[in-house]
Amino acid sequence: MPINTRTKILATLGPASNSKEKIEELIDAGIDGFRLNFSHGTQEEHKKTYELIRKVSKAKGTNTAVVADLQGPKLRIGKFKDGKVLLQRGQTFLFDMKDELGDENRVTLPHKEIFEALKVGDTLLVNDGNIILKVIECHKESALTEVVVGGFVSGHKGVNLPNSSLKISPLTEKDLKDLDFALKLGVDCVCLSFVQRASDIAEARKIIGKKAWIISKLEKPQVLDELDEIIMASDMVMVARGDLGVECPIVAVPLLQKRIEAKCRQYSKPVIVATQMLESMISLPIPTRAEVSDVANAVYDGSDVVMLSAETAAGAYPVETVKTMRGVIETVETDPKYFEYVNRFVEDVNCNNEARAITHAASEVAKTMCKVSAITTFSVSGATTLSMAQERPQLAIIAITPSKEIACRLNLVWGVRTYVDKNVFESFDNIEQVSSGFARISGLAKDGDYVIVTAGYPFGNVGLTNVLHIVKV
Repeated sequence: MPINTRTKILATLGPASNSKEKIEELIDAGIDGFRLNFSHGTQEEHKKTYELIRKVSKAKGTNTAVVADLQGPKLRIGKFKDGKVLLQRGQTFLFDMKDELGDENRVTLPHKEIFEALKVGDTLLVNDGNIILKVIECHKESALTEVVVGGFVSGHKGVNLPNSSLKISPLTEKDLKDLDFALKLGVDCVCLSFVQRASDIAEARKIIGKKAWIISKLEKPQVLDELDEIIMASDMVMVARGDLGVECPIVAVPLLQKRIEAKCRQYSKPVIVATQMLESMISLPIPTRAEVSDVANAVYDGSDVVMLSAETAAGAYPVETVKTMRGVIETVETDPKYFEYVNRFVEDVNCNNEARAITHAASEVAKTMCKVSAITTFSVSGATTLSMAQERPQLAIIAITPSKEIACRLNLVWGVRTYVDKNVFESFDNIEQVSSGFARISGLAKDGDYVIVTAGYPFGNVGLTNVLHIVKV
């Protein structure tokens, strides 16, 4: 059985962890979902990994989520004649569209959208921000820059434009093929890279529909211009701190992380905190004290999910890394002041709709009524459960749904334990029996305890939450 903490762990699979044995160990260590990174590996390799996850999850009786992370547009420079060049501070350097090998004076930048967006004074970052250049001239198919921070740079290094919003789709030709493949496999969520505006999500939604949740990766400062709209258009949000730390001043990343998390909480959208959480454990068996504090802070902020990338995909200690992260989560969540921290920035509740009023009332009943052991949500789409999780109640949330797909998605939501019952909505009496039964199965309740139930009536109506009921076990 899975380890039941409120904060969930999403782990990336790769060469170090995509075997049946490692997947079993990772689930036993406390993984709630796996990420397939389509920036690496072939479709056939991802299919094999996907099938292993489903097989192991079924054998262990878990609703482990599977997330497909699309590569997105990769803005890269071309190659150099000598493999790499040394750029000196103060020199000029030209980016252009010529199909020629580069030298110490110029290199190909085969992205017309960049030249369309650049203006004098803009900053260009190369190689994860290690090389910084300032634009001094702009043309239709070229840009002359001055090197602000120099160093060696080799071919195919990435380019970031922190000052520019590019007129470019988040879905490349490769992404469209990978997306079609992933949806046919049956993944639970799709990570959409390079999101800049809400219309990017609408574009993906036309293809994905309700086949999977859309996780918008926020990695450019431009998202702040439409942050509310982007979050509302998404099913989940990822604070992708890697590129965010390149595109924005690195000292601003913690502030942006907290701002995004607070907005997600406001709109009942789960949030993932990602990148370099336990980076040192790629090669070492124990993390740094700063990394432990980073994970703990995300937990104290009420994040739904903390994510591991290279630590589990290519690291030497994938299982140990998960156990370490789980240990941090468990320690924080047993802090008597944990809920005080989780709710410290939550504004006064505005119960402006029926669902919000019901879930807030359920949370208040859980605080004041004796011998209440759990909160049970019955949901077809997951909306009732998401609304309940927004409250961050002190009791565990048992999510019961007739859909295996929804159960897997909800497995990445704070405080939720998921169960599937295809006949749950046959009658109201059935709901009482089922809620009591799963409260016992989960080990949360015993005879004489009470369970709070939220649901929508008439049953099966998507997005409707209007029932608050108390059941004696």
